[in-house]
Amino acid sequence: MLQPRIPVNPLPTGKPIPLTHPAPTPAASVEPTTPAPAPVVPARTTVQLTLGSALALAAGGGAVVLVVGAVLVSMLLAVAITGISVAVIAVVLRLLVRDMQKGR
Repeated sequence: MLQPRIPVNPLPTGKPIPLTHPAPTPAASVEPTTPAPAPVVPARTTVQLTLGSALALAAGGGAVVLVVGAVLVSMLLAVAITGISVAVIAVVLRLLVRDMQKGR
């Protein structure tokens, strides 16, 4: 009932091909079977942090924060330096064009 109705036309002849529905197949006899037992899933163990592992985890997190911060600051610095250099170049070009128009 909710199947897409897309006509199949391998050769575009301009003639519409009528949609055909496949004939329903007779239902096969199904023998009732007993369901298989569910697999046994082992219980999850809890993770216990010792003082040393907690300190190592905190130090690792701090190192990650410092590295990401350094990368972001360096990217911001690169953008700022590029912007300043483009502004200086624009001022120099403007002065050169003005001098060329004055005929110097």
